[in-house]
Amino acid sequence: MRILGIDYGGKRIGLAISTPVGFIAQGLPTIEREEGEDYLDELAEVIKEKEVGEIVVGLPKNMNDTIGEKAEEVLVFVETLKSRFGIPVHTVDERLTTVRAHKVMSGAKMSKKGKKKRVDMIAAQFILQCYLDKKQFEVPEV
Repeated sequence: MRILGIDYGGKRIGLAISTPVGFIAQGLPTIEREEGEDYLDELAEVIKEKEVGEIVVGLPKNMNDTIGEKAEEVLVFVETLKSRFGIPVHTVDERLTTVRAHKVMSGAKMSKKGKKKRVDMIAAQFILQCYLDKKQFEVPEV
């Protein structure tokens, strides 16, 4: 079973997938949210193809730890995922993941357009890796 990481955005949806053993997050192609296109169909293909059994979505909390308008939109998206795919969906605090992704790419010799295409994927990797690391160190209930 693999875990899918999602960086949900208005224009793009960044994706990352765990390795089969669940230790490392690897980037997947970003889904472009184009008008008239159902991005959930594309997501369904990824979930089926990669045999996803769990999803982690970045929750963009405000810096003061409150839930704002964008986070409310993400929570609606999470409920949509749960009802459509019937697999567990979790959220992870994603504050500053996009900033970190931009920092990672700052030294890369890549065009602005190339960086824009990759930033959501890298943010999704950070979101998923955070979840995988936390899960790895959880103490099982006795």
